[in-house]
Amino acid sequence: MGTIVLQTRSRRIGAGALALAMMLGAGAAALPAQSPPAQSPPAGTSAVAALPAELAGFDLDFVVLYRADDPGMALRPAGIPNLVYNVASWRAFDPARADLATSKRDDSSQGDGFDDRILDGRAEKRSADYFNSGERIHLAPARIARQGSRLIAHYPADPRFTLTAEVDLAAKPYPLLRWHLTAKVPGNFSVGYVGAPQVAPAAADEVWQPLVWQEKRMPDRAYLTMAYRAPLPTAMVRRGGTAYAAIAHPSEFPFQPLPTADNSRFGVAVRTEDGQASPQIFAPVMGGAGSKLAAGASTGFSAYLVRSEARDLTQLYERLARTVYGFRDYRSNAVGSLNAAFDTITDYSMSAYARWIAELKGSSYSTDVPGAVKNVSSLNPLMLALVTDRRDIFDDRVVPYVEFMLSREKFLFSLDPEQKIQHPSRQLLGPAAPVSELAALYDIFDRRNPAYLALARGEFEGNRTRNLDVAESGRTWPNALSLYTATGDRALLAEAVAGADRYLQRRVVTPATRFEDGAFFFWPEFVPDFVDLYRLYEATGARRFLAAAQSGARRYAMFVWMAPAIPDATVTVNPGGKAPVYWYLKGKGHTPMSAPEEQVPAWRLSEIGLTAESSGTSTGHRAIFMANYAPWMLRIGADAQDGFLRDIAKAAIIGRYRNFPGYHINTARTTIYEAADYPLHDHKQLSVNSFHYNHIWPMATMLLDYLVSDAHVRSGGAIDFPAQFIEGYAYLQNGFYGHRAGRFHGDRDVWLWMPRGLVKTDASELNYVAGYRGDALYLAFANQSDTPVTARFTLAADRVQRVGRLRVMRLSPAGTAALDGEGYGVTVPAGGQVALRIDGLRADARFQRAMRAGGKTPVAHDEAGLGFGDARAYLLDFGALGRRGFVYLRDDDRSIGSATLRYRDASGTRQELTDTSFPFEFSVPLPAGAPFAFRLSGVKTDGSRDAGVETVLGR
Repeated sequence: MGTIVLQTRSRRIGAGALALAMMLGAGAAALPAQSPPAQSPPAGTSAVAALPAELAGFDLDFVVLYRADDPGMALRPAGIPNLVYNVASWRAFDPARADLATSKRDDSSQGDGFDDRILDGRAEKRSADYFNSGERIHLAPARIARQGSRLIAHYPADPRFTLTAEVDLAAKPYPLLRWHLTAKVPGNFSVGYVGAPQVAPAAADEVWQPLVWQEKRMPDRAYLTMAYRAPLPTAMVRRGGTAYAAIAHPSEFPFQPLPTADNSRFGVAVRTEDGQASPQIFAPVMGGAGSKLAAGASTGFSAYLVRSEARDLTQLYERLARTVYGFRDYRSNAVGSLNAAFDTITDYSMSAYARWIAELKGSSYSTDVPGAVKNVSSLNPLMLALVTDRRDIFDDRVVPYVEFMLSREKFLFSLDPEQKIQHPSRQLLGPAAPVSELAALYDIFDRRNPAYLALARGEFEGNRTRNLDVAESGRTWPNALSLYTATGDRALLAEAVAGADRYLQRRVVTPATRFEDGAFFFWPEFVPDFVDLYRLYEATGARRFLAAAQSGARRYAMFVWMAPAIPDATVTVNPGGKAPVYWYLKGKGHTPMSAPEEQVPAWRLSEIGLTAESSGTSTGHRAIFMANYAPWMLRIGADAQDGFLRDIAKAAIIGRYRNFPGYHINTARTTIYEAADYPLHDHKQLSVNSFHYNHIWPMATMLLDYLVSDAHVRSGGAIDFPAQFIEGYAYLQNGFYGHRAGRFHGDRDVWLWMPRGLVKTDASELNYVAGYRGDALYLAFANQSDTPVTARFTLAADRVQRVGRLRVMRLSPAGTAALDGEGYGVTVPAGGQVALRIDGLRADARFQRAMRAGGKTPVAHDEAGLGFGDARAYLLDFGALGRRGFVYLRDDDRSIGSATLRYRDASGTRQELTDTSFPFEFSVPLPAGAPFAFRLSGVKTDGSRDAGVETVLGR
């Protein structure tokens, strides 16, 4: 039989001939009446068959963009209301259609991750509409022939180029489109596939274009997302139960070098030239890599065409990530156990390298704001002190951290009144702590300090700006939930449920259409609040909140890198013994770092599982190590039986570092982040990535949360430690553990306890959690590899005391555990867990026990307002660890010259402290149960004196 050659017209000029012909089959009868008659085919080839059902609605239309001059590609702020985002732009080919306006740069948009070349660039006569980056030449096939499994399209002649295209219908996992352009004249070319089905935006149930257009947020113009900012290199549209995509073949998106704007060979878009929703893919990018061609030079590209059933686009996102880009459970503890990393980071947090500034009670924030300090949450060091059993963390970090969060107005504090970067505060108009933190402190310290609850209720009824310039409302359903978890007040739970149900209708059931309800910057703002929805599910057991949390988490997953695909190969890193230098730090005088040149498996270097920092810094912070979403995804994935979320969680955390790794993967692929000594340098000697020292505590918290969550999930919930909530700000949310006893399989009243070096094992693939009850130690080993692990382990002799006959009891159904004369042995199945109890051992948990030993009697009169300096005083009760008198002046050095505190110490001796510089504050250690009797006096800047009044708290 001969080949039938089809003459077609584009549906954009009215016929839609290819799609219709291919659906109905070959032959003249399949063609519309206006189509030219079929030509006689050459003999000896097969007939054209019907287009597969999975490509119904597709055709082979293209747009070629051309210009002879320099397109001047550059990123510029998009100028979209409520959204901080930079977009690719070009010198407008048609100046009358220039659409970028110069936007005023906000003080928040400064510091690490912000690129002055983008934000200060000129916008005159530029366009972010990709169809205005060059002359548009629309092409529909002049004829299409079938050869075996291939459809081959030929296009009308053009004096500037020749274009051919073909579709391999037998390719897997989807039909594969290839195109080829040969230039006849020199210039810049971009070829765009525009043949996917088009849907009117109002009729589309969902669109997706990385990074920021999700749900029904349709771009207001035809923006192009370049490859390096595409977690999955595709755009998608869904109508009803059918979704469409065009996704770059993995060979078009190489693993090396690290994707950047300069090496991005293609881009994707979801808005067509005439404003319809349709997946489009363009290669090369106009003015980008490979765009400029000499006469006779050529360029080509390949992409899969996808038509798939999907109830939402997160389904298709997962499917494409797994089948096209090979996403899977791919990481292991090759560089060391997560426990070892947790111990090392906790130690690092207390070292001089962590740049804690004691006199300002905060972590240095000089990377972004010179001279400033910034803290996240006092609950981070508090949990670590409690679980790792360290008094030094409590005394030197927790107490000043709590005092900072009570007194400062915002998380970012600077003494420089002229400092404007990221909107710091110089005022002591606290609390900076949000409702959730104040409520958690009240609960964690057994409700002994009513002041925490009073402050929480005050914040609940008000509004405050705590971070950057983002205003927060107090009376929200998540805050009502936090107050309920601290007080047990069922009316607050009812308010949280009612508010959440309204939220479900407004934000989950109803897709978002615009960027509204706040300033969109960090990824949690773009998706339903899966963290708080999951917390509410845990509090109520209502499955609707779990389903909503799963939906929000899966939408968050669409910010997680799934590309480029990881090759089964080794990669040479640190050539010449030098690590890469981050351009932002090079400009600040940071010196290059040495690192051994080595070859390592590509998977160890991959960003897959991580996200960019935010919409506003996604060009400068490609993949951040702060993956606080991971423990939440682990738990939501287990409860909702969602393997995609669980695999993402593991990919984000496991096998990435031995110590604090800095902030991001951002320059070139390197192993320097893995090194245990990587952060042990002075600030100016750290040049590979940026260091935000306020992140150290949240990262250690994140790792502990992951370890506890992983144990919970692998045990099917049989290992369960009660949690409080650490809100922090931005995306820095995690669970707080250790303040209440938990359950370890059938045993109750088990206390989470993980001091440094408690367990030593010869198998790095095993992570563990530990606890104690009475004279028994509890351990759960989790195997992070895909093969069984048999290991020996010992316990630190200075942390556990033998008090009787040792006996090992295996509590989990799988694996083995044994005791012999040389120590302990354990065999853990691939990807599994072994839980055990060792009787006859007593945990030396003196600090933890002391912290719990304070009783539940509330402190009488634990706060007061004072006249001099508009001061505030608190008596903070830390149980058997003692009390702390804390006094600070809300007035600053514009009106106060000095302040003096007179009090009696533990021995009854009179003491006097004078503070002559702002901030004016005093912290006085007191014995357990002791009252705080003091007098605050001082001198004002006008020379007048205030003798103060005698005040007693705690009596």
